[in-house]
Amino acid sequence: MSIESERDLIGLLRIGRIVGLTLQTMLAQVRPGITTAELDAIGAEFLRREGARSAPILTYKFPGATCISLNDEAAHGIPGDRVIAAGDLVNIDVSAELDGYFADTGATLPVPPVTPLKQKLADCARAALDKGLAAAVAGNRIFDIGRAMENEVKRCGFRIIRDLPGHGVGRKLHEPPSVPGFYTKHANQILPEGLVITIEPFVSTRANRIVTASDGWTLKTPDGSPAAQYEHTVVITKGQPLLVTAV
Repeated sequence: MSIESERDLIGLLRIGRIVGLTLQTMLAQVRPGITTAELDAIGAEFLRREGARSAPILTYKFPGATCISLNDEAAHGIPGDRVIAAGDLVNIDVSAELDGYFADTGATLPVPPVTPLKQKLADCARAALDKGLAAAVAGNRIFDIGRAMENEVKRCGFRIIRDLPGHGVGRKLHEPPSVPGFYTKHANQILPEGLVITIEPFVSTRANRIVTASDGWTLKTPDGSPAAQYEHTVVITKGQPLLVTAV
């Protein structure tokens, strides 16, 4: 969507704050011994108290209020009885709807003690997000975002997962345009002021593609290499983007 009124901006900022706070509440509870279902229940209860609805459930009938992906799971991990352990990479992706507006955010948390490689991977994904945000300026093109993120990931010695782009968001969970995490000349749309998108680099130590697990939802690296992701919903401006999901 694009921001067309003050009402749009207020509605988007309201749901953005809710999903951002939900994510931070869940991240604060990540510890060895907690199950991903227990973690998801914390997020589901936070959304319920705020009057928001889980976007994965609302849009796709996903079997969880949030997506929780561990280690080689890049995205769409189903909450369940899996127990989080020391050394895991835990990715939490929260998206929700309130009053017709959607927002989407995510982060990866290494559970100490982790290997230096996993820590570097998580740090790289966060740095790539920062580079993408810096390039998300009205008048630039979508491929400027992808190029900035891909260059940072290459600098780290890692790889962008090319199957999982960012996307438009706002009226629905997933809208045009696609926002690839890498440079492609085809992503040449000029970024207009007011456009609402997610910026979300998915980074792996070795893989640049994903496969779907037997559960039909979870997206994993085909070679078992760990993956990390960070994400914000943003509004494009003439300067730095407005971070809708920052808290």
